[in-house]
Amino acid sequence: MGLKLRPAYDSLRWLDPPLSDDRHLATSPGAELSYPTGSMSLMDKAVAAVAELVSSIAPVDAVEARHRVEALEWLRGTDDVFRREKPATPPRHLVSYVVPTDPLDGAVLLAAHRNAGLWLPPGGHVEPGEHPADTARRELVEELAVSGAVAARPSFLTITTTVGIDAGHEDVSLWFVADIPKTVELRPDEGEFAGVRWWSRDEVTAADPGDFDPHFNRYLAKTARLSARQPDARR
Repeated sequence: MGLKLRPAYDSLRWLDPPLSDDRHLATSPGAELSYPTGSMSLMDKAVAAVAELVSSIAPVDAVEARHRVEALEWLRGTDDVFRREKPATPPRHLVSYVVPTDPLDGAVLLAAHRNAGLWLPPGGHVEPGEHPADTARRELVEELAVSGAVAARPSFLTITTTVGIDAGHEDVSLWFVADIPKTVELRPDEGEFAGVRWWSRDEVTAADPGDFDPHFNRYLAKTARLSARQPDARR
């Protein structure tokens, strides 16, 4: 993706009670989407598949709940949700992040993006008509030359305004976990990445949050909570 990012939220508030409580879910009218499948075009079906993924996400906090409502309203209003032209047409479009995670100790692999100047997960724009999970799998191969067990559904959703290079457009990002052991051989895309490294969760917490995607610590907190509750929740 190669862009510095600015979070599309004003403040962050963790919700209590926990994730399983229905108060975490978006409850505004029309938040859930349904489509008449009999007359759907291929693009309609692709957007409906994305809407189903977004609907399945249980928000962890007020920020993700707001992003979920906003994303569903956007998907209801247009099928122009995939990037058609570089750098930013349409100005809001879908992105898949894929977070390689060691299944033994939970360490995550991040890449030093040359253009963004940030440590980010692999990922990229969802191609027109592509399923976001397929995007995640494709990006693993293209950016790291590795395949892994990518979760069928995203664990996390963000809406982020880009700044810096190609500033001003919005990424609606679905975050997928990929089980990849630290022992696997990687061949990073040197044109896009200055380097890659495995980070423990403690190392991320101790680092400058400005070195990462602005939502990354929230992602780690959510996946830690999900794993503690039910180890197979990521899949």
